[in-house]
Amino acid sequence: MFPIRDHNPSGRTPFVVYALMAANILIFFSYLGIMDDARLLNRFYFDYAIIPARISDGVAFETLLTSMFLHGGWMHLAGNMLFLWIFGDNLEDEMGHLPFLLFYLTAGIGAGLIHVVTAPDSVVPTIGASGAIAGVMGGYLLLFPKARVDILLILIVYFRVFTIPAFIMLGLWLAMQFLGSLASNPDEGGVAYWAHTGGFAVGLVLCIPLWLRRGGIDFWDRTHGHPPHPEHKYKLTQSRIPKVPRK
Repeated sequence: MFPIRDHNPSGRTPFVVYALMAANILIFFSYLGIMDDARLLNRFYFDYAIIPARISDGVAFETLLTSMFLHGGWMHLAGNMLFLWIFGDNLEDEMGHLPFLLFYLTAGIGAGLIHVVTAPDSVVPTIGASGAIAGVMGGYLLLFPKARVDILLILIVYFRVFTIPAFIMLGLWLAMQFLGSLASNPDEGGVAYWAHTGGFAVGLVLCIPLWLRRGGIDFWDRTHGHPPHPEHKYKLTQSRIPKVPRK
């Protein structure tokens, strides 16, 4: 189950979201040629990925920033860019361009620090924009909890697109990350669940002042938990998505 779009166009062109997506894609292409060379790739990750043990030793703090623009493969990159594209534009619209950029970078650095704190002796390189994007999702949940998001559900040979409120989709995502945080061992590699969980919390907290300036609970009452612009109506609705039964 993963989101494919929301129904909430932004009121301004999300230049920062586009720039961040371009930066991530171009940087990925810049080292794509060494992906099959383990020695070169390991050296590259040593220089630019988060390695908690190094930061615990008081060095390589710059990797908290550089690691946010690295990805381990096509699906890693595509998944992160999809989430950024879906949820980032509305937050940029609400915050403004420069404040959103600062918010994004702060959430990513905060997620990286939380990952270091939870695995201070790990020598496993950690890369990806998912900590920062988790922060975007946390802010989106606070500001637009009832925004409508289209979800693609795939169960073996059954697939279905349906629409649910953002708080359900994001709440389920956060719950899965938190459970993964409790069950995983960061020293063994894999998904950096604590970075996801921590980034989400950092993004939500960073958005509290904006939410309060908009009126807090009154802001929810005025907007009914939706972004301020009229919903986009897609021609392809859930009633026209076929069900494929199991044979």
